[in-house]
Amino acid sequence: EVQLVESGGGLVQAGGSLRLSCLASGFSFGDYAMGWFRQAPGKEREGVSCISRSDTYYTDSVKGRFTISRDNDKMTVYLQMNSLKPEDTAVYYCAAKWGSCGRMWYGRLGYAYWGQGAQVTVSS
Repeated sequence: EVQLVESGGGLVQAGGSLRLSCLASGFSFGDYAMGWFRQAPGKEREGVSCISRSDTYYTDSVKGRFTISRDNDKMTVYLQMNSLKPEDTAVYYCAAKWGSCGRMWYGRLGYAYWGQGAQVTVSS
């Protein structure tokens, strides 16, 4: 059974930091690109970052503040979030797609597996 389980969300003040983790199981983790998406109330789900063996991407609004990484031995992908802003408040999801992230990494199409989401709330 494929599972993606996010953890590490919570409430933090603006300027603070959080690290999200996503533990994967049930598929060949190393062969998949791993993405982070987020969805704020009333908004579309948007791509935040993606990492694979060959490429890494960030959406413009998080560049310089967020860092994605992965540990293939632990089958875990991380999202280190620094200098958090109230507009980062959202439910964060990890997702997996075969192969590389690709130039269209930020679209939901192609991601075969999704986690249940973790709430991140940034207070002003």
